[in-house]
Amino acid sequence: MEHKKGILLVNLGTPDAPTRGAVYRYLKQFLLDPRVIDISWLGRNLLVRGIIAPFRSKDSAKLYEQLWTPEGSPLKIYGERLAEGVQKVLGENYIVELGMRYQSPSIESALDRLIARQVNEIIVLPLFPQYASASTGSVHEEVMRLLAKKLAIPNVRMINSFHDYAPMIELFADNARALDPDSYDHIIFSYHGLPQRQLVKTDTCNHCLQSADCCQNISAVNQFCYSAQCHDTTKALAKALNLKPDQYTTSFQSRLGSAIWAQPYTTDILKKRAQLGNKKLLMFSPAFVADCLETIVEIKVEYHEEFVEMGGEKVTLVPSLNDDPRWIKAVADLVR
Repeated sequence: MEHKKGILLVNLGTPDAPTRGAVYRYLKQFLLDPRVIDISWLGRNLLVRGIIAPFRSKDSAKLYEQLWTPEGSPLKIYGERLAEGVQKVLGENYIVELGMRYQSPSIESALDRLIARQVNEIIVLPLFPQYASASTGSVHEEVMRLLAKKLAIPNVRMINSFHDYAPMIELFADNARALDPDSYDHIIFSYHGLPQRQLVKTDTCNHCLQSADCCQNISAVNQFCYSAQCHDTTKALAKALNLKPDQYTTSFQSRLGSAIWAQPYTTDILKKRAQLGNKKLLMFSPAFVADCLETIVEIKVEYHEEFVEMGGEKVTLVPSLNDDPRWIKAVADLVR
């Protein structure tokens, strides 16, 4: 009997439209996830339903309008193209589906389609290079929750992270080489931020934040630390581009609220580089393999404008991997 394997590619998600109502629904589902806002149930509901979703949805919808294309959300478009491409590379012995942790297409609908095709194994690949409880961990939990309802559960394999995956590193490096990195004053590797308390909660070895350089080197004690994996990705990219330590900085963006997040903050690094007289900055966003609000709007628009106001000339974003044929092949090899 010939068995088929199911591949479930999962990304974070996107509103169904750049409207206040659609963004409100997306924010509510996203931020009510206890792995995303890790406070009490009551506090989380009061915060999200009473403050964040009602008041941020209008401004966020305007940002999504800047991002939107005639085909829709870039994150979803590139996700669909990636799934189609991986399916072609893998062939008929595999069934590839795309799911979004929040909104559509849902993980549940993707799992149902795979099971309906009678796959004997499901390989789950959250499209987040670095592991975090709020992203990869949430996807894994949701997959397990949904499969737990099934009477017949196929074999399941979950990919934890691919922060040092050589083909991904080389693709990002290639995209940077096309921009002539040596022509820039400094290079910033900007990753999505996380509250420090979430980094501490992931730690089981009393290692997190015990020293100023606890994330600089990855080992068994911090192998699941998001910050350590980010720094490890930076090191791999710096090695691929033959960068010296004084040529680049690792930082974290998208901070929300008053809590202390992973540091240094990207906005602080922009200010520092401007004070040093830098005019041209090259910025990577290696936490994202597809363009989204954090790359197109936050970096290409907002950080560029901030830096110009500080006296700089431009911030240039290294292109994401999106639907690059080489990335499609790399993902197929990763799940295979």
